[in-house]
Amino acid sequence: MQPGALGHLRVLDLSRILAGPWASQLLADMGADVIKVERPDEGDDTRGWGPPWLQDAEGRDTDISAYYLCANRNKRSLAIDLASPQGQALIRRLAAESDVLIENFKVGGLARYGLDYASLKAINPRLVYCSITGFGQDGPYAMRAGYDFMIQAMGGLMSLTGRPDGEPGGGPMKAGVALTDILTGLYASNAILAALAWRERSGEGQHIDMALLDVQVASLANQAMNYLTTGHNPQRLGNAHPNIVPYQEFPTADGYMILAIGNDGQFARFCAAAGQPALAEDTRFATNRARVSHRAELIPLLRRLTVERSTADWIATLEARAVPCGPINTLADVFADPQVQARQLHQTLPHPVTGGIPTIASPLRLSATPAGYRRAPPLLGEHTDEILAERLGLDEAQRQALRQQRIIR
Repeated sequence: MQPGALGHLRVLDLSRILAGPWASQLLADMGADVIKVERPDEGDDTRGWGPPWLQDAEGRDTDISAYYLCANRNKRSLAIDLASPQGQALIRRLAAESDVLIENFKVGGLARYGLDYASLKAINPRLVYCSITGFGQDGPYAMRAGYDFMIQAMGGLMSLTGRPDGEPGGGPMKAGVALTDILTGLYASNAILAALAWRERSGEGQHIDMALLDVQVASLANQAMNYLTTGHNPQRLGNAHPNIVPYQEFPTADGYMILAIGNDGQFARFCAAAGQPALAEDTRFATNRARVSHRAELIPLLRRLTVERSTADWIATLEARAVPCGPINTLADVFADPQVQARQLHQTLPHPVTGGIPTIASPLRLSATPAGYRRAPPLLGEHTDEILAERLGLDEAQRQALRQQRIIR
């Protein structure tokens, strides 16, 4: 049994790219024994998604992409040919003793291999089987492939993100990371834990139908409710907030800062710090409701004030008055930030090729069962022999025969 809150769980991960691997990495960080099942030829698609590449001790590029590294720590890699009957039989044997299976094949894609939920439920009724697709297991789009960029557009996020039309750089914009994939991984891991909790009471597993489109629409949060309560499409506001003012970026003497003023008291303290206390008493700006209505008048006034001081000066001044604010950091700034360093968000894991690789700590901070960092993201097929011997009892001769037939790597 692995240490950690989920050290009793065995997870078979047939997913690739980001949403599924993100979910299984969350489970692995909490101690689950995750077997990453990959194609023997190329493995997970993201292994080839570079540059940038991990560099060896001499500073030379390896063939290990940074993208792959972000979502695959604490796992073991089993390289096996799912298209072969022998490979399928081995996966069925592993599924028979697993608690969770995660896959992101197209709808019906695993049925031809006898690895769909109905087939595996027959041999393991306690299995929690999580399918991640672009559009779900039913509906008119069910058979379509789904990618994060597409879903950000189709699910409404891009209509809300970016500068308004007519402004420089105006137009819809995707988020800077594959946010829909990440959120789907988070929702999937929550669903898996809920299904496992139900299994404790009922003794039965179940099928989880996760769709990127469902997650994206659900994650529209207040913007979705802004539409549903009014019937009006929210418009792109750049960095501004549709319901709170001032809540956006402002220019300073040497760059930019963020103001995230959430109530009238904070606004009054900002105005006092800026030497303009009368602004907080102006009926156009005294309440958030009034500030939202008079956004076009207030923001230019504030921009003329903020540009008079440096970012550091503003932040020191406003933090002393409990006014929420902050710099706009580059990633170099982020990892140099004293709070990020104090929280040890930058971790290093030993690696067989480079000696060590960077990784980012899990944000899940459990006092009794904290997240662990046991393994670097595995090389393709790194644990194939180990898994087949440990889990299925295959000896060296049997494994060698499978290698010669190119069923395993």
